[in-house]
Amino acid sequence: MQIFYVTLAALAPVAVLMWYIYRKDSNQPEPTRLLIKAFVYGVASALLTLAVVMPFGMLTGFGQELSSTISGAFTDAFLMAAIPEELAKFVMLWLLLRNNPYFDEHFDGIVYAVCIGMGFAGFENLLYLFDNYESWISVGIARAMFAVPGHFLTAVIMGYYYSLWHFRIVRNRRTCALILAGPILAHGIYDGILFSMNIDESLSSVFLVLFLLFFNKLRKIGKNHIAELVNY
Repeated sequence: MQIFYVTLAALAPVAVLMWYIYRKDSNQPEPTRLLIKAFVYGVASALLTLAVVMPFGMLTGFGQELSSTISGAFTDAFLMAAIPEELAKFVMLWLLLRNNPYFDEHFDGIVYAVCIGMGFAGFENLLYLFDNYESWISVGIARAMFAVPGHFLTAVIMGYYYSLWHFRIVRNRRTCALILAGPILAHGIYDGILFSMNIDESLSSVFLVLFLLFFNKLRKIGKNHIAELVNY
């Protein structure tokens, strides 16, 4: 029975955020089958990330041990998490939308990107909670508050710039670059601050404050991006 509760705790925040973005897309909702497909693509992006990161880590030594420096923490955050994860999500978003006739509204880029991001987050959450089976409640609460919304917010950023480019709202090199660079920077800084909290106990409270401030900034960016495109 506990397996059921752990699974529920891992997937519940994902379902809530998917429902939230689905409700925002009220003018012309996307077909349910495509949203499910996007979620499956998100799971595939997590598997793709593992297939790349694990061999890379074994060959280079990156991510095999906790870094002892702040610069090392940020290096690990970008090389082992932000870059491969966001790149994998982007590949899946491109594959999903390249010949999608339902991708016809500006807000759709955010909707599909979020569903892919939630597929990734759901798979990752299951791994984390079952890997911390003895403390799954505390881990589940922490990840529901920050990790899953973090994936949601980076997905909003990716979908936002994808739509700006696709619908020629703002079609320039900067917009094109930010489709991938935006979520990578947000994700890398997010993880880098978190990883740095384990470097020096005397600085952990400082990094905790920085993390909360940065997370709040990301939340505001995501809220603004959604508001801008939802009724465009």
